[in-house]
Amino acid sequence: MTTLELIASALGVLSVWLTVRQNPLCWPIGLVMVSLYGWFFFEVRLYSQVLLNGVFAAMQVYGWWQWTRGSGSEGGRPVVGATAMEIGAGMVVAAVGSVGLGLMMAHTEAAYPGPDAALTAFSLLAQLWMALKRWQCWVLWIVVDTLYVGFFVFQDYWLTAGLYGLFTLLAVMGLREWRQARLEVQQA
Repeated sequence: MTTLELIASALGVLSVWLTVRQNPLCWPIGLVMVSLYGWFFFEVRLYSQVLLNGVFAAMQVYGWWQWTRGSGSEGGRPVVGATAMEIGAGMVVAAVGSVGLGLMMAHTEAAYPGPDAALTAFSLLAQLWMALKRWQCWVLWIVVDTLYVGFFVFQDYWLTAGLYGLFTLLAVMGLREWRQARLEVQQA
């Protein structure tokens, strides 16, 4: 465990908790967290994770913009459901992205390029849905975060594995709260 991993983990918990609560401050705090994790993953040669955190940095800015514009009472944008087309297209793009990124990373000294790439691609999809306030982001986060726990335990990154275990619990909480917020918008 490094100081960098410890600080990034603490900011990660705060950021996800704020996201569950639909507080737009989740985005700038998340920006600092993903920047620190990008550095951490570079040091341990998980290059898909470095790319993921780089894209997450851009997504933090995009999410902050999305959440602070619009007419919804909670965070500027109301919670809605993804359409079947959004879900299907997103899953196909993430699967294809997993294969492409995995093949690309296999030609580097990256550690575990296949699993790293798959988790990266599906995390990007979940992050996009989160920025757009699709309640289904939490279902995908539950699956991805659970897989991340095993991935990081396998590599003895116990603090990060614990963080993703906590992320899984927060994602369950987020699913419950965002589905409730969606029902309240529909009833209004």
